[in-house]
Amino acid sequence: MTDLYDVIRRRRDTRREFTGGSVPDDVLERVLLAAHAAPSVGMSQPWDFVMVRSPETLRAFRDHVATEREVFASTLTGERADTFSRITIEGICESGLGIVVGYDPTRAGPQVLGRHAIPDTGLYSVVCAIENLWLAATVEDLGVGWVSFFSEDFLRTLVGMPAHVRPVAWLCVGPVADVPEVPDLERFGWRARSPLSSVVHEERYRAR
Repeated sequence: MTDLYDVIRRRRDTRREFTGGSVPDDVLERVLLAAHAAPSVGMSQPWDFVMVRSPETLRAFRDHVATEREVFASTLTGERADTFSRITIEGICESGLGIVVGYDPTRAGPQVLGRHAIPDTGLYSVVCAIENLWLAATVEDLGVGWVSFFSEDFLRTLVGMPAHVRPVAWLCVGPVADVPEVPDLERFGWRARSPLSSVVHEERYRAR
């Protein structure tokens, strides 16, 4: 049991730590099997995983992300702008492998058990698969970086997803030299992790 808690504690969003080494096929299969074993609403398993290794595709996505990063940076001023300028969102080309995770709401047909009242449960299922993948990668001593600076339409077109499949994440995956003890956003002063007591409520929600 302590091993599981240790893996959760060690999981990091990695960027500058990728070595450029390749992921062995058997290791990648184990990681993907862990993702595919995630819980899903109505057993719909609404996820897809696109493996991207082409240097041309990696560069095209890197350039797109750099543009989106500048769009966000332009909205910042003062201390926020200075702090963000030190935060790295690279890793796309350095990792050598991108896993694009998609959400297919049609996977289990129009009547998905448990999704009728909350349509987003399908999307939540995909996020569960991503977390499984991330924890399994941590066990395998692989780094994972979740890139979120992208236009969904751009990424959908880049990897050939059909119009009804939503690209949820680009995950940079690969061997890393080390894993930082403190998350980058905390280390660079963007935000600190809040204490558990600030988010736990008894019986009813109470404003802090």
